[in-house]
Amino acid sequence: MPRPRIDSIDLLRGAVIVLMALDHVRDYFHADAFVYDPTDLGRTTAALFLTRWITHYCAPVFVFLAGMAACLHGSGRSPRELSGFLATRGAWLVVLELFVVSLFRTFNPAYPYFNLQVIWAIGAGMIVMSGLIHLDRRLLLAVAIVLVAGHNLLDAVHVPGGGLSAFLWAVLHEPARFDLGRIVVRVHYPLLPWIGIMALGYGCGPWYRLSVLPETRRRRLLLAGSLATGLFVLLRAGNLYGDPAPWSPQPSALFSFLSFLNVTKYPPSLLYTLMTLGPALVGLALAERAGGRLARALVTFGRVPLFFYMAHILLIHVLATIAAVATGYRAADMVLSGNVNDAPALAGYGFGLPTVYLVWLAVVLALYPGCRWFAAYKKSHQAARWWLSYL
Repeated sequence: MPRPRIDSIDLLRGAVIVLMALDHVRDYFHADAFVYDPTDLGRTTAALFLTRWITHYCAPVFVFLAGMAACLHGSGRSPRELSGFLATRGAWLVVLELFVVSLFRTFNPAYPYFNLQVIWAIGAGMIVMSGLIHLDRRLLLAVAIVLVAGHNLLDAVHVPGGGLSAFLWAVLHEPARFDLGRIVVRVHYPLLPWIGIMALGYGCGPWYRLSVLPETRRRRLLLAGSLATGLFVLLRAGNLYGDPAPWSPQPSALFSFLSFLNVTKYPPSLLYTLMTLGPALVGLALAERAGGRLARALVTFGRVPLFFYMAHILLIHVLATIAAVATGYRAADMVLSGNVNDAPALAGYGFGLPTVYLVWLAVVLALYPGCRWFAAYKKSHQAARWWLSYL
């Protein structure tokens, strides 16, 4: 029988996937998304920077909780059973990223563009974790810490060109784009640090064993989160280690603070991971006592994260196509051969931040009934339908 779901984990997961929708709405609707990076301090506004920055919490929390969920899924199962599940579900997620997410993002059935992002990272991470789970837990945690804390030592290593060695290095550590005839492959999420983050989540999974008292678990979460956040502040303040882009004083105190927060996501630096997972662990502890309608809604989203992810990508692109047509563009302009940001036919398209936030709220509200239905369906049919564990 499947173990009952843990509301605090689902609440945090729901919160970050709702924030993830904000980032994807910004990609498809914000005018300046077609002009410059919102974290470019020389061009951005504080509001735009913070809109992008808050969504930095999404991917690392999502991946960390995937590792934690893998540990909890293994409760009552043999390591061999869990290993098989992780390998097959991981392969399934990679297929989804390549052929379903890519189609939803581009609406182009010719598949000219494969962008290896968070679903790919989770899937490939699960495949690797199917082997790592056989390690002693202390050794697994040591591997996780080495990957998360040590991969920035490789920042100076580059493999130029478009050959196999360059591609493999991109898959491991350095984001890159590869033109393979008519097909473009962009490695957005190199695996080494993401595997480390997933392994950290797996290593923390035993904190949710039934034998662990809730107060003990909360103390562990608060302590780990506070230490991670404090280490981020210490390392970042002195530009000591952990991010290839040091912070620097800016013309105003506000933008100096934004520079302090402006850490590297691709690949996720040590400081990026500390900055995001530290507060997330504190939030996970506080979520155990959360209540109210908003918390229940976030729990609902968190119980069906893959359903939400796939549905929101499709819905956002459909709405963006309608918005493009309504503002004088062709629907065909939203059939893409790459990122929406790189579509020349859409030059001049886009809206201000208030519109982005309104569309984001509309997307979240529109998806809630479907997520609530699917969460109830999974709960009532999980034991009888094995394939639901893959969704």
